[in-house]
Amino acid sequence: MKYAGRLAAATIVGVLSLAACGTDDNTGTAGGTSSAAAPAQGDDTLKGTINAAGSSAQANAIAEWKKNFQSSNPGVSINYNPSGSGAGVQAFIQGTVAFAGSDSALKDDKGEPAQADARCKTGKAINLPMVTGPVAVVYNLPGVDGLQLSPKTIGGIFNSKITKWDDPAIKADNPDAKLPSTAIQAFHRSDESGTSDNFTKFLKATADWPYEPAKAWPAEAQGQGAKGSDGIASSIKSTEGAISYVELSFAENSQLQKAKVANGSGEFVELTPESAAKTVEAAEIAGTGNDLKLSIDYATKAAGAYPIVLVTYEITCEKGLSADDAKLVKSFLTYTSSDEGQQALTGLGYAPLPSSLLTKVRTAVEAIS
Repeated sequence: MKYAGRLAAATIVGVLSLAACGTDDNTGTAGGTSSAAAPAQGDDTLKGTINAAGSSAQANAIAEWKKNFQSSNPGVSINYNPSGSGAGVQAFIQGTVAFAGSDSALKDDKGEPAQADARCKTGKAINLPMVTGPVAVVYNLPGVDGLQLSPKTIGGIFNSKITKWDDPAIKADNPDAKLPSTAIQAFHRSDESGTSDNFTKFLKATADWPYEPAKAWPAEAQGQGAKGSDGIASSIKSTEGAISYVELSFAENSQLQKAKVANGSGEFVELTPESAAKTVEAAEIAGTGNDLKLSIDYATKAAGAYPIVLVTYEITCEKGLSADDAKLVKSFLTYTSSDEGQQALTGLGYAPLPSSLLTKVRTAVEAIS
């Protein structure tokens, strides 16, 4: 039986500042501080190390949370490796990390839920949404601001069918723009990435995309690879004629140009907190019990809705972690899902979770043992 619920957009609107900061690392220091950052509640008895890995999309969020949590809990050390969603999930399945960050839930067609459940032994693995991150289509084309791209055009670019910026398809999307004949340099994630999974889900749902959505970029589509969200942002910034997809926090941090993207009704929409929220509010909870896997409508026809968004999950065992790991993970995720933890995302290019979803996340975290 599926749980279905509308995710309230009002919680997101107005809280997402576009002044992103931080770096894609696991040093524990964000590239800046959040204006709403709040310390975690301290526990002098809490001691030990949390090892985690995965999504680079949430690296800036984890760095901020880590800084605040460790400040209030000096006996705890958090080691997070932003190795990419695919690597993080595999590390969790193999038992080398206590939780994984992934920009997509455990995938049934790859047998990941069963493998993760086996790792947990005495319980089941659960997907816990924790970070909302809109995905920007970013480009480097001096003199061309406000670029508009339809899903079909985006699919053609990333499938190496559209290779020049003055291609008729791009001209049709931008009838008033002066487009150069510059060669298009399309970049994708070279590592397995939940961002790639979400981006290719969008293309599959909305464009003539012949490949199945996956964390690994399809080799047949060609293009150039860059590792991690930070690697994508750096590649776009340094390459004229480049285009790629990256989370808003990294796009803003690198001051990249962002394209308007057409939604299911053909409306070209600028990426803003409000426009992303209109897509997030249509998401449904497709998991059962404390597994909060979401289903996002990438072909939404809602007026003013920006269609490419992702939610990063923390994947861990509801039951089955060692006693020490369970105590530490539960304490850390209790903080990240608290009002203080969610508001710490403001100013980093992310959005706090909608309150209707956050209540369910807190219930699931409380069940960790």
